[in-house]
Amino acid sequence: MKITEDILYVGVNDHEIDLFEGQYRVPNGISYNSYVILDEKAAVMDTVDEVFGAQWLKNVEEALQGRQPDYLVIQHMEPDHSANIPLFLEKYPSTQIVATPQAFKMMKQFFSLELGEREVIAANGGELVLGAHKLQFVYAPMVHWPEVMMSYEVKDGILFSADGFGKFGALDVEDDWAEEARRYYMGIVGKYGMQVQNVLKKAAGLDIRLICPLHGPVLKENLGYYMGLYDTWSSYEPESDGVTVAYASIYGNTKKAALYLADKLRKKGIAVAVYDLARDDMAAALADAFRYGKLVLACNTYDGGINPFMNDFITRLVGHNFQKRTVGLIENGSWAPLAAKTMKAMFEKSKDIAFVENTVTLLSSMKKENEAQLSALADALEKIETPSV
Repeated sequence: MKITEDILYVGVNDHEIDLFEGQYRVPNGISYNSYVILDEKAAVMDTVDEVFGAQWLKNVEEALQGRQPDYLVIQHMEPDHSANIPLFLEKYPSTQIVATPQAFKMMKQFFSLELGEREVIAANGGELVLGAHKLQFVYAPMVHWPEVMMSYEVKDGILFSADGFGKFGALDVEDDWAEEARRYYMGIVGKYGMQVQNVLKKAAGLDIRLICPLHGPVLKENLGYYMGLYDTWSSYEPESDGVTVAYASIYGNTKKAALYLADKLRKKGIAVAVYDLARDDMAAALADAFRYGKLVLACNTYDGGINPFMNDFITRLVGHNFQKRTVGLIENGSWAPLAAKTMKAMFEKSKDIAFVENTVTLLSSMKKENEAQLSALADALEKIETPSV
């Protein structure tokens, strides 16, 4: 597939995978992207997952049309992009490897390689001249590994963005870019908002006309839209006004309260996303918690603490720097309801979390007074303005 006249796509689609990074559901698969730049010198950009090494090498060989590659540029050492470095060097032993010092350190950890003079250090702000094409290297540490760099191709204005601007889903499946990119970003990159902001500032000074990520489609039009979403996501501002209701329930009583609240909110014209944390996709729940400005957590007390699924969810939120949000709480307990206190305490180190005052407490099951309390919670959430939306 041609990206430009002399920049070719040589990646692969993976429909065999069920969990990305062993935890994220990918019903539409995933793509592992790699590119070839043909000029006076030829450069291959990254490899693919180990399972697809033979297919990828065939793609590379067809793109090169008999040429020997001069460089293999490694932007990210995560195995789904670097696993086939040894296989590549078996086929093309004279190729030089271009990467950051940290990437070379990791390379020696993953593989038994003696590169010697084939090792070319990519300096931050350094260049690799291929002929008419020239790559400028932009370090992007902790987006989302410490060795990451991006590469800006000057002639055609292409940003090879490593895992930045990536998404779940194979390239032969049509889906909503923002939905799967948001789920990908929040789960994998979301903790590192400050580092993404730093890269966006560097990118602002570049004439970017195409973005070539390591997962997902090449972005060719309306780049301001994608940049804008990344700016919003990485600054932790709400993307839109709405409420995510996430619940964990044993016998269905806490669920009834969560659904009752969601119905009240919808009748007010408020966008609502509802998640059963025991059954629904945890990554999607995480993404919508960041998408909207308000979050309601409904949970039963369990062994003096909270339901394990809610514990997992809040741990993920806090671990991904959840902040700048309003949180409402619904708890349930038959003799000692402690869920609200426990959930609130888990956010004690989070920034700019405001809790709605009227916590709703169920004693085993829903009562008329709980319906009134839930209606009051819906009224309170409606009145709270979501900033920056």
